[in-house]
Amino acid sequence: MKTLYIVRHAKSSWAYEGISDEDRPLKKRGINDAHLMSKVLKEKINRPDAFVSSSANRALHTATIFCKTFNFPLSNLIISGSLYSFSDGYLVKKIKALDDGFDSVIIFSHNHGINDFVKTFGDKFVETVPTTGIIGIKFDTKHWKSIKRGSTFLADFPKNFKG
Repeated sequence: MKTLYIVRHAKSSWAYEGISDEDRPLKKRGINDAHLMSKVLKEKINRPDAFVSSSANRALHTATIFCKTFNFPLSNLIISGSLYSFSDGYLVKKIKALDDGFDSVIIFSHNHGINDFVKTFGDKFVETVPTTGIIGIKFDTKHWKSIKRGSTFLADFPKNFKG
């Protein structure tokens, strides 16, 4: 059994002119939501075996907050430039190439790739994964390269935990 947690990066800022999309930072709301959702997830699951993040600043910052909440060493965070993509093709390739020694993995990535992946590989309809949204999917396989449609067992979004 393989378990995948997919986190869409937290809300980012468009306030800075002249910086690349990849360098956009998180907004204060995004930082707060990342702390909130990392604590929500920690209450529900054991620490994943691996943390993998897009190289984009907003995804890395989100991943860093989750790493700290889970006491996962930042030196073990896997950073992947190929996850800085808005297509699920790179996400699928990255997931299928994961080390089979990892039974549970959390990935921090971007909008369209995540939405397409969840619709293709999950068994519950999720229209759109919002910023800092978390989806959990279990795959009945021993090898990441063999994943097919799995069982969506978790869909947590920040709005569900705010008063």
